[in-house]
Amino acid sequence: MYKSIFKRVFDLIISIIALPFWFIILAIIGPIIYFQDKGSIFYNASRLGKNGKIFKMYKFRSMKMNAPDLRNEDGSTFNAEDDPRLTKIGKFIRKTSIDETPQLLNIIKGDMSIIGPRPDLPEHADLYEGNENRKLEVRPGVTGFNQAYYRNTVPWKERIQHDIYYIDNLSFWLDIKIFFKTAESVLKREDVFVSENIKKSSKNKRIDM
Repeated sequence: MYKSIFKRVFDLIISIIALPFWFIILAIIGPIIYFQDKGSIFYNASRLGKNGKIFKMYKFRSMKMNAPDLRNEDGSTFNAEDDPRLTKIGKFIRKTSIDETPQLLNIIKGDMSIIGPRPDLPEHADLYEGNENRKLEVRPGVTGFNQAYYRNTVPWKERIQHDIYYIDNLSFWLDIKIFFKTAESVLKREDVFVSENIKKSSKNKRIDM
């Protein structure tokens, strides 16, 4: 009952309550992002949603316009504290996870949940093996089991198995634990960036993040 009905109800209630506070963040952060390089405030990223449906995930843009698309060896997006693609405000909103707050709009639209597996890139659907596509059984989350307990310290394939563990054990109490553990991790700013031992590879594709 929680998974099929109440989880969505709680998402809507909490998101609607939080919306006015997010508008305050938008009013402060939005102009800073724009005036640093006269670029767009938001970065709209295509992501895999529930049942493989592709949707636009909203983020505050943390990178310079037309930044190159860098990937780790496992295909996940590259993320490092010394990433030269980050703007000054971008580095701050990444560290504090403020860049993820526009996903409040995705929750209200029904694309995402507050808690769930972080959404993968559309092309990752072709890289799933075995039971890995099971992570698409639920709405992706703004935060999730990986973000609460591991952040960016484990490779992509291991994160998928954590996502499947979450789906198999999904409950109200697990979501509550993940929510507060995420808050703790964000406040401590732990493991925000990918470990240096995960090598990066680049593609010719260009993005605005």
